[in-house]
Amino acid sequence: MGALPRRVPRARAVDGGALLPGLVDAHVHLGLTAPATVRSGGIAGVDDLGWDPAVAEGWPGMAGLPHVRVAGAFLTAPGGYPSDRDWAPAAAVRPVAGPDDATAAVAQQAAAGASYVKVVLHADGPLLDDATLAAIVAAARGVGLPVVAHVEGPGQTARALAAGVDRLAHTPWTERLPDALVEDAAARQVWVSTLDIHGWGDPSAAQERDRDVALDNLRRFHAAGGVVAYGTDLGNGPLPAGLNPRELRALADAGLQPPALLRALTSRPVPGLATFVPGGPFDPTALPAGDLIDRLAAAVVTTAPTGGPAA
Repeated sequence: MGALPRRVPRARAVDGGALLPGLVDAHVHLGLTAPATVRSGGIAGVDDLGWDPAVAEGWPGMAGLPHVRVAGAFLTAPGGYPSDRDWAPAAAVRPVAGPDDATAAVAQQAAAGASYVKVVLHADGPLLDDATLAAIVAAARGVGLPVVAHVEGPGQTARALAAGVDRLAHTPWTERLPDALVEDAAARQVWVSTLDIHGWGDPSAAQERDRDVALDNLRRFHAAGGVVAYGTDLGNGPLPAGLNPRELRALADAGLQPPALLRALTSRPVPGLATFVPGGPFDPTALPAGDLIDRLAAAVVTTAPTGGPAA
């Protein structure tokens, strides 16, 4: 379930520019944004990774939004993150009391239209135990949904990998992971980038350390063949609603060249929408990374034409 298509998206030359498959932000929280502003700056699809399911189930198909997929509520230990955060409505958090509660928790998200199941492994507070985590993953498998995890704190990336979690919502930043663990993750998981949350372009010393750890982990993950999905954690701090050039530059710093950047930006199909890049036709794989990022910064979302670009 973790693997993404390895083909590089093709651009289609059109008058005044080029069309790409719809670009995707694989980690947003629409409940912390003005959702109608998100379909700007070239982002045609978003993955909402945690909110009140009763609200989130209304976003897919809503006029004026990107193509939305949702995870529903955060599945966490009773009293665990983010139940202690002011930004998280109570209904956005689903405590899972133990293995016997896992099936019901997953079924509730699936019934609300979830495309993913989101679990939380945040070591600064109560944690799901291994048996409950395994039961959540098994229940998600049973209804055909991939599992995405927020991992934060020592040992949590290893726990997610051992449990069979398909995707990490963030590049791990709280510890430098052993090479063997990174290589194992590269063979089995997708990592969503979210590098710009560490300071939003102006990091403190502590944020700079976190960013450096994340970059080192992601650089080795990518070098080992791991699949990276572009994602920003939109709603967490002063992030642009559309494409984030800082996130893309950080991905380039982690070693992703234009073909890999384009794969990261097209982490899933976006039906009916494409991304238009103005300025004349161009081959996005032939540009240096910095030039490609500059071109993409002007992108807008448009309706995908019949026979449009394929991912």
